[in-house]
Amino acid sequence: MIGVGDPAGDDAEFWLREATFTLVDRPCADPRTVQVPDVGEALAQITERAATWPQTAAVCDDVLRAFDPAAPAFAGVITESLAYSTLQSGREFGRWLAERGPKTVPLLPDPVVSRRDGDTLHVAFNRPQRHNAFSTDARAALLEALEVARLDTSVTGLVLTGNGPSFCSGGDLAEFGSFDDPASAHLARTRYSPAQVLDEITARLGAACQAVVHGQVLGSGLEMAAFCGQVTCHPDATLGLPELALGLIPGAGGTVSITRRIGRWRTAYLVLSGATLDAATAQTWGLVDAVCA
Repeated sequence: MIGVGDPAGDDAEFWLREATFTLVDRPCADPRTVQVPDVGEALAQITERAATWPQTAAVCDDVLRAFDPAAPAFAGVITESLAYSTLQSGREFGRWLAERGPKTVPLLPDPVVSRRDGDTLHVAFNRPQRHNAFSTDARAALLEALEVARLDTSVTGLVLTGNGPSFCSGGDLAEFGSFDDPASAHLARTRYSPAQVLDEITARLGAACQAVVHGQVLGSGLEMAAFCGQVTCHPDATLGLPELALGLIPGAGGTVSITRRIGRWRTAYLVLSGATLDAATAQTWGLVDAVCA
């Protein structure tokens, strides 16, 4: 249910609260609204996307409504992953896989690199040839690096970055569909979850757990960065959640981390519209904390 109209009308509060999000054509500070140049055109485009991926759109709305931003991350991550696994068995993801065809994931050395500078741990995605697309081996390497900050209390700062032209362009699409079954995929996502580790580190370090993002900051890349206590964004960055077009929802904790930052309404807009944000808009929304010079 998408709201359209005057956010100051007599019954506005009910619709602002209950709608998936509300489209407006003028500036509005209410985080349940999204300003677009043309409400009718935006509504038509989102309606078409929802008609193309109806199951995914419905599941996305359900998951976002189910999460309480004040609750611990664990429950939200589990709910998200179960929904993601359900969609992996669905016809919409199956259609995307069939259209994509067989792919091979290139194995690149050192998919994540880290170094310690005093009490600060610097961790960088290191698959620049693929805009740091997030793969299974990158996840394992990231978890290994983050474990230092999680267990070593002498680490008082963490900086997460990406080498090359992008911070992280999201999951490596060549790898999608490679798990034997959705249950195995769910267990892998939740038992080996960078999202939950980053959430734990941020709980200890606060703003000293930083992500510095640039270039493509999409899908799982944006989802993981949003768990950090401070997100600094280069002016060239493009931020978004493109998963709907795959027949999937965010699966790296984004329904938790991004909802905490911008609310379920604007999170739903990013997923259902497929729109991307520039750095300035992301800062205005609160998706990032600062835009560097």
